[in-house]
Amino acid sequence: MTSPNRVTLFYAPQTRATGMRVLLEEIGAPYDLHVLNMKVGEQRQPAYLAINPLGKVPAIRHGDALVTEQVAITIYLADLFSPGGLAPALDDPLRGPYLRWIAYYGSSFEPAVVDRFMQREPGPAEMSPYADYDTMLGALEAQLATGPYLLGDRFTAADVLWGIALNWTVNFGLVPKTDVFVRYAERIAARPAFQRVEQADAAMAAEHAAAVGG
Repeated sequence: MTSPNRVTLFYAPQTRATGMRVLLEEIGAPYDLHVLNMKVGEQRQPAYLAINPLGKVPAIRHGDALVTEQVAITIYLADLFSPGGLAPALDDPLRGPYLRWIAYYGSSFEPAVVDRFMQREPGPAEMSPYADYDTMLGALEAQLATGPYLLGDRFTAADVLWGIALNWTVNFGLVPKTDVFVRYAERIAARPAFQRVEQADAAMAAEHAAAVGG
């Protein structure tokens, strides 16, 4: 029987769920993986659609709580398992900036990157959730330039979210390879938690590909 203190992470390798596994490793939270082979469409089966009707990972179950969306999961896990550590406390002056940049990821960066990848023009600035791509990215770069982490010298759960995202988007050419972005992504990727998950993901992805091929 699973302990009520353990987190179940609904997971697929080399997806947005990777960052949430890295976060669990960073905070040392007890967790189990419920792995979905997305190459054979397990995320679209009724059993998982009952967890997340969008058929997306990550999602987590913790006791009676079911949480989807990277931003929500990041806040939930860091507050629950690392209060005052990877999550600034409610009365910490960094709490506001911490929440701002976590929200910025979901509300501005992701829509902008998807539009860029799909080669879609954003709507008018007054309607677009991110104004325009260059403005959105410029604000992020200016913040990261204060480094070494998003909030200066303090490493937080927000860095896990952003480090994984920039590692992928810089490598795929969706974000320019400026010194600020490259060095930040490399700094996060060098952390032991990231390295452990990256190695495990590579092995798991190979297994999934072999299952499809077989």
